[in-house]
Amino acid sequence: MTNQLWKTAAASLLAVAVLSGCASGTPGALQSSASPEAEQPSAPPGNKAEEKGSQVTPDRFAEMFLQGKYGQIYKQFSEEFKQQVSDSEFQALAADFNQGVSAYKLLSELPMDNNVRYTWASEDGSKGMTAVINPSGTILGLQIVPLETFPETDGKYTSGKYLYPFSGEWFTYWGGTNVLVNYHYAYPGQRYAFDWVILKDGQSYEGDPTKNESYYAFGQPVLAPADGKIIRVVNDLDDNAPVGKMDPANPAGNHVVIEHANGEYSMLAHFQKQSVQVQVGDEVKAGDLLGLCGNSGNSSEPHIHYHVSDSPDLDQGNSVRIQFIEDGNVTQGDYIRGSQSE
Repeated sequence: MTNQLWKTAAASLLAVAVLSGCASGTPGALQSSASPEAEQPSAPPGNKAEEKGSQVTPDRFAEMFLQGKYGQIYKQFSEEFKQQVSDSEFQALAADFNQGVSAYKLLSELPMDNNVRYTWASEDGSKGMTAVINPSGTILGLQIVPLETFPETDGKYTSGKYLYPFSGEWFTYWGGTNVLVNYHYAYPGQRYAFDWVILKDGQSYEGDPTKNESYYAFGQPVLAPADGKIIRVVNDLDDNAPVGKMDPANPAGNHVVIEHANGEYSMLAHFQKQSVQVQVGDEVKAGDLLGLCGNSGNSSEPHIHYHVSDSPDLDQGNSVRIQFIEDGNVTQGDYIRGSQSE
C-alpha cells in the first residue's frame, strides 16, 4: 500500500528524470535494433507560425511522439533529463516503443505542485507513458513502459453497489486499470484500490507541508460505503509527519474492515490516531461515520485508501473492481463528489 503522493512521485520523475522502455521487454532498457525516424526540420527563424507548430504542448505530445518527432521533443527536455539519456538513445528507444501503436489515449492529468503529470496508454492498453511538464513547457521527466493488464478481472465488478466513503469533493490520486494511473494494480490484493485526497487550486495543503493539519483531507469524516459488520479495527497507531518517514511495518495504518452480506469486504485505511468510532462486532449502515482521515501506516500524506476484496486479509485476498452507485468508471485525475454529500 506504499502511497507515493506529491513529494515521492515528484522525486521519481523530476529529480531522477526516469526513462524506461521495452526495447528488450525490460523497463529501463536503452538499446534497440530499430532505426529512429528522421528528425523533422525546425522552423526557419522568424516564422512564428511554424515555430508555434513545432512546440510540443501537452495536448500534442502523444501525437508528435507517435509521428516520430523525437528531435523536437528532445529539445524540450530539461538539462537534467538530457544528462540521463542522449538524443540518439532516446530516438532509438522511442522508435522501438512506438512499433505496433496506432494511437495513444490520454488517461489522466495529475497536478504536481506547479507542474502536471500526463499519462497516456496505447489503444490496446499494452504500452503507456507519462510526462511531467512545467508551465513553461519544459519536459522534466518521461517514462515509457510496457503495461500488463488483467482483462478477466478488469471486466468483473463487485456484486454489491457501494457509495464513496466521503462527502464533498475529493480528487482521485490513484485509481484505474494500469500501474501508471494506479500503482496498486500490480498487487492482486489491492488491484482496484483508490487513494483520494482533497485538492484546492491544485494543492492538497495550505501552509506548512510538514504538518498534517495543513492538509485539507486531514480530519475529514470517513463514511461506511455500504451496510455491514465491523470485523477489524486498528486505532492506536501514530500519524506520520508528511514528507517524512512512513510506517511500512503497518501498511494500512489505523484501518477498518467491513464484512458485507454478499461475502465482500471493504477496507478503509490510514485513519487518524484514536479517531475510529466503531468497534469489532458493530453493525453499520451506509453513511455511518467510521472515523477521521489521517496519515497513519505506509502513507506520505493524509488521504483515504479504499478497496473491496474477497477476503478480509490485505495480503491474501483478491481485490474486486468496485461497482459504485454513481460514476462507476473512476480513474486517476477524476474529481469525485461523494454520493453521501448533503
